[in-house]
Amino acid sequence: MASQKIVQVTLVVRDYDEAIRFYTEILGFILLEDTQMSDSKRWIRVAPRNSSCSLLLARAATEEQFGSVGNQTGGRVFLFLHTDDLWHDFVELQSRGVNFIGEPRAEAYGLVVVFTDLYGNKWDLVEPKSSA
Repeated sequence: MASQKIVQVTLVVRDYDEAIRFYTEILGFILLEDTQMSDSKRWIRVAPRNSSCSLLLARAATEEQFGSVGNQTGGRVFLFLHTDDLWHDFVELQSRGVNFIGEPRAEAYGLVVVFTDLYGNKWDLVEPKSSA
């Protein structure tokens, strides 16, 4: 089988600019691309620094799509953001107004805490256990 990897995930958003602000100014992601495709459609990609996978911010265009904004996975954790210093990021993101659900906790795989993005999608912030 050929080598494969996931490089992009679509995130349905209510508004392009508010989503860009949240992901770049609050979470600290990098704006990789913002290309006007038509009068109403833009191709916007953001990603954490040094990430090989990006988020495509896709503005909802139909009633059904608007219904999925903030609930892309039916209330389950949607995305997993790895860090090498959970406590640092936890304090920093809290100071920027990120909503955390509970406190960081130790799990078999490392430290984890759940937060929500500007629309309510749940994310895990994870500091994986060292394999050393």
